[in-house]
Amino acid sequence: MKHPYKTRCGGATVTVFAPYDCGNHCPFCINKEEYSNCEGFSTDKIIDSIRLMHSITPACDFVFTGGEPFADRAALQRMLDEIPSGHRVFINTTLPVFPGQTEQDIIDFTERNKDTISCINVSRHLVKYVEESPDDLLPRLAVPTRVNCVLYRTYPKEQIPAYLARWTKYGIPVQFRFDYTVTTPDNLYDKATDRILHDLSQIADYTGLDGCRMRCGYHFNYQGLELTYHKTLPYSTIVETDTNGKTWDILYDIILKQNGELRSDWDDTLLDVEAYKNVVFEPYDLRVLEGEVRTCQF
Repeated sequence: MKHPYKTRCGGATVTVFAPYDCGNHCPFCINKEEYSNCEGFSTDKIIDSIRLMHSITPACDFVFTGGEPFADRAALQRMLDEIPSGHRVFINTTLPVFPGQTEQDIIDFTERNKDTISCINVSRHLVKYVEESPDDLLPRLAVPTRVNCVLYRTYPKEQIPAYLARWTKYGIPVQFRFDYTVTTPDNLYDKATDRILHDLSQIADYTGLDGCRMRCGYHFNYQGLELTYHKTLPYSTIVETDTNGKTWDILYDIILKQNGELRSDWDDTLLDVEAYKNVVFEPYDLRVLEGEVRTCQF
């Protein structure tokens, strides 16, 4: 740690990397290489770190990602069982169905965990990169769902209306995501040259913008469907000097790696756990900046 830590009320989001791989090869995934060697990966060590994070910030959010959290339901269940009430829990997944895991298995899993899981974010892209479970599985889950779609490079914009029609029939919110590996402080709020924002504005009604130092969301209404265009910076710590001349490392996310290691950013920066026990809290700076935003996650 270079400076004392500061984070939002409740604590930085803890992003947990499942200690097992997925069978996919999405071109924009930057995690695939680290899953090529699973030596040292440990569910037990992740659970130890989950307990530690709860003890420091008993109201922080947990996000499970990977890899593929649903590739091993038993291990996922063990990790979820360690999260006490008071936390919001999100799962990023392709919702895989494979030999030994049926649609009903996933439905039953969400029923058992409906008091724990806040939302399941399901990856479904314009270009089909993975074997997808049926669309009608999503509305049968016992927890809220949202569809995430990365608009990667030269995406086929002419396919967007048909893509949205898939989810309008179920009323499932859609979040389009900018390729965060190329997001910078200069283009985070850029409107003039943002191709995705332009393309969505041609087919949907813009309703408002929310944002903070780290991320922003442009909100739309598409034939009654809640539609968001999300952008975020490719790191989780912002260094900032306050009006008193004191410099802080402001944490938005803490990364819990497959081996249980805690990091304060998406690179190899380790979290100073003892220092984080003395973290200073500030109000979350995510707020509505334009118009009316129906779902602003403060």
